[in-house]
Amino acid sequence: MEEDKISTEHQSLPQDIWPDTTPVQTSGHKAGFVNIIGNPNVGKSTLMNALVGERLSIITSKAQTTRHRIMGIVNGEDFQIVYTDTPGIVNPHYKLHEQMMGFVNSALQDADLFLLVTEVGETFKNQEVLERIIQSNTPVILVVNKIDTSTQQVVSERMAYWQQQIPRAIVVPCSATERFNVDTIFDHILRLLPENPPYFPKDELTDRSMRFFVSEIIREKLLLYYQKEIPYSCEVAVESYEELEGIDHIRAVIFVERDSQKAILIGHKGMSIKKVGIEARKDIEEFSGKKCFLNLYVKVMKDWRNSDRALHQFGYDTWQER
Repeated sequence: MEEDKISTEHQSLPQDIWPDTTPVQTSGHKAGFVNIIGNPNVGKSTLMNALVGERLSIITSKAQTTRHRIMGIVNGEDFQIVYTDTPGIVNPHYKLHEQMMGFVNSALQDADLFLLVTEVGETFKNQEVLERIIQSNTPVILVVNKIDTSTQQVVSERMAYWQQQIPRAIVVPCSATERFNVDTIFDHILRLLPENPPYFPKDELTDRSMRFFVSEIIREKLLLYYQKEIPYSCEVAVESYEELEGIDHIRAVIFVERDSQKAILIGHKGMSIKKVGIEARKDIEEFSGKKCFLNLYVKVMKDWRNSDRALHQFGYDTWQER
C-alpha cells in the first residue's frame, strides 16, 4: 500500500525528529544577516516571503527565477532580522550566471546565520559551496522543504542524512507553501542571532527600490507566460517612474537578445505583451497600494547575458560593492 503523504495540518512526524523548541532568551537587542542559500527551485524565495510576511521575491516553478540578492527586513522591539534571498546555485554558462553566483559568494561571506534550504530527495549540486558552509563557524539552520510532497520515512531519512553531513546544523522539516514549521524556523533564528544594534532604520522593509520590484514583477509574468528560452533571454528595465497624485506612470522596457524573440514576446497584434502588461499592472498596484499606468516596450540588445556593459547597466555586479 502506498504510504500517505505528510499532512501539514497535523504534526504527524515522529516526535524524535522534531527540532528543539527551547524558548527564545534575549538579554539585549539582536540583529544579523540571515542568508538563504540553496539549489534552484527548492523554495528559497517562498520561504523568505513567508518569514518576512511580504511578497518581496518573485516565485515561479522555473529554475533561476531569482537573479539578484534580495533583502527583506523583519523588525521587533528588541531584534532586527535581515534576510537575503539569493539566486539558486548554478554552473555558469553565461556571464549573467557568473554574476548571479557572485551574489551567492557575497552571501557566503557576510552571513551571521545560514538558512540552507533543500528539498526532499535532492542532492546538493555544488560541493564547493557546501564545504564552505560546513567549514565555516557560522550557525546553520538546514531546512528540508516540500515535506508535504513526500512520506514520513523519506523525510526522516533526509533529516538524518543532513544531520550527519552538518552535525552542528539545526535540521527542520518544512513546507514553505503551507507555512508549516515557518514559526519554528523563526524561533531558531531569533535564538541564534547575535547581539547587535539594528543595521537599518526600524521602519525599513527592504534595501530595494520600487523600480526594482516593478521590474521583477514584470519578469515574473514573462517566466509564467512564455516557454523554453524566451523568459531566460529577457531582462526588464524601468526607464521612468513618475509618481502623481492617485496614480503612478511607469515606462518599462523588456530587452531580448534576438529579433525572433521580440516577435514572440509581442505576439499576434500585440496580444501577448498586452496580457503581460495587464497582469503585471495588477500585481504592481497590489504591491504599491496605488493605481498605476504601465507602458511596456520591447527592444533587442544582442547577447546581453554575455555583455559586461549590459550586466553592469542591469545591476548584476552590485555584489562587488557589498
